[in-house]
Amino acid sequence: MAFCTGLIVANIYYCQPLVILIAKDFKLSETDAGRITYITQIGYAVGLFLLVPLGDMFERKKQILIITGLAILALLVAAISHTFFLLEIASLLIGICSIVPQLILPMAANLSTDENRGANIGMIMSGLLVGILASRAVSGSIGFWLGWRGVYYMAAGICILLIVLMAKRFPQSLPAFKGTYRELMSSMFSYIKTQPVLRETSIINFLAFAIISAFWTTMVLYLANPPFNFQTLQIGLFGIAGAAGALAAPLVGKLSDGNNPRKNLMIGFVLQIISIALFYFTGNHLYLFVIGIVLIDIGQQAIHVTNQTRIYTLIPEARNRLNTIFMSVSFIGASCGSALGLWLWGQGGWNLFCYGMTGIILLNILIYQFYGRNKHYN
Repeated sequence: MAFCTGLIVANIYYCQPLVILIAKDFKLSETDAGRITYITQIGYAVGLFLLVPLGDMFERKKQILIITGLAILALLVAAISHTFFLLEIASLLIGICSIVPQLILPMAANLSTDENRGANIGMIMSGLLVGILASRAVSGSIGFWLGWRGVYYMAAGICILLIVLMAKRFPQSLPAFKGTYRELMSSMFSYIKTQPVLRETSIINFLAFAIISAFWTTMVLYLANPPFNFQTLQIGLFGIAGAAGALAAPLVGKLSDGNNPRKNLMIGFVLQIISIALFYFTGNHLYLFVIGIVLIDIGQQAIHVTNQTRIYTLIPEARNRLNTIFMSVSFIGASCGSALGLWLWGQGGWNLFCYGMTGIILLNILIYQFYGRNKHYN
């Protein structure tokens, strides 16, 4: 499951290093060609909201195989696109059909016992994170040698192999919901009202995703300017340090199976604060910056994996719907964080960015303390 999750989520990120090649092919500016990156993300958000809840209504294995099959078609359409408009449509469909990891996670939660659920979720999150980190490097290399279309052909071939693997290895996962699709969607809003743990985890994750997204967006500008003046290739190498978060996810997940997983959240907050302090005092000492990257990614995993484990213990028959709410709010936070990070950079540079991120972390700690007054939220 971790292996499949990593290779499928990569479909969302393959396009990012290909923007320059696509711009040259279609004779567009890099800004215009870059639209496919956020169109793919929009498609992912749409698929997350509309398709993931169906995992509580239909047999999950069949749904996973069908959606992966549709992803293959979307990738092939992208590969043969001879107009940029067709590539945009294909990118939207690729995003919609790349939500399979968010179907695999609830399936894994259903198959797990209470004692190992967090560890299993952490393992699959590791696969997801490695897929995100590796996809950009793989796409850039394949695109350089075979062109951008070759990357989409490669991705389609990988998905074909994954369908065979998942068909043989994945167990059936029968749903418990017997109502209509309208009732299914309506129930999600009732869970927001009636599940305080869902509200807490979603709010905390919103702010945590805002921080990590703001950092990875703004650090490019920071490293590209004096005193570093790094090129794109050099900046991309810093992403390797983010692999620490992927390695930490299984350990965090195992710890989340304890009596009070909320303690892991405070660990995540502390690691985030330390990382921001390191970023602030970096100066010309890049080793501090690298240590900060490692810590901020581990802190992010401590928060995200812990929260995801907690929501899966709430209503077993509604795990897909709970995951839809949780991840939708998280990705909205990521978008807001990117915008905020760029604004802070424009207003006051790196120092103001660090001040702003510190404020968000402190706000998250206050929210954590507010909910923590009631043991019902643990």
